[in-house]
Amino acid sequence: MRAAFIAFSMYSRIPMPMFEWKEEDMKYAMCFFPAIGMVIGAVFYGMFLLLSWLLPGSVLAAGILLAVPIFITGGIHMDGFMDTCDARASYGDREKKLAILKDTHTGAFAVIFGALYLILYAAACLELERETAMLVSIGFVISRSLSGLSTVTFPEARKHGMLADFMKDARKKTVAVCMLVIFFLTAFLELLFGGICGGVVVITTVLIFLWYRHMAVQEFGGVTGDLAGFFLQICELGILLAAVIGKAVF
Repeated sequence: MRAAFIAFSMYSRIPMPMFEWKEEDMKYAMCFFPAIGMVIGAVFYGMFLLLSWLLPGSVLAAGILLAVPIFITGGIHMDGFMDTCDARASYGDREKKLAILKDTHTGAFAVIFGALYLILYAAACLELERETAMLVSIGFVISRSLSGLSTVTFPEARKHGMLADFMKDARKKTVAVCMLVIFFLTAFLELLFGGICGGVVVITTVLIFLWYRHMAVQEFGGVTGDLAGFFLQICELGILLAAVIGKAVF
């Protein structure tokens, strides 16, 4: 239970009991990372149902749905997304990109891509139906299972940093197995509830994951906390767009 409290304390704004973090508790904390996605997914779907009744087809409703994951996580993953956008847009060498990730200043490209992300996300939320909202809700768990898998299977870009320090005591094989089991279970749910559309969502997540590994290793030498956040945001946007477009096509 303490490992779950650590995961929620690190990656959400949900109040958790305060206690001293010990090495034994840190070993399995990442196993509970997808559980945060379950909470987000439940709130997202519940808000969708409520807003579909109160404000059907409203831009305001789409904005509220957009805010749900950011409010629950405190924007920690969006911060990584924007930092990574700045680093990649520099077209510098590996060391320069890693330095930009550590820079506390916000660059122009972070603002541009952050705004573009929010516009696309809100616009796609306008197109949600009950079935696709369910697929997106499940997607919050899928994105975290794959993000967690990347942290224990990809090379690390730095020996020290928030992610490296957090994962140094983790039981990586156990975490990897846990993330794979959760991914396959949630992928099955996508297919069960979405049929062909759910298959489009699953294929999209796998393709994004493979691209992410190539990009992270080629451009940064491995994964960092910011890159893990970047992937999670790209994956969640990809799931949303895949669900909406897949439903329209199929």
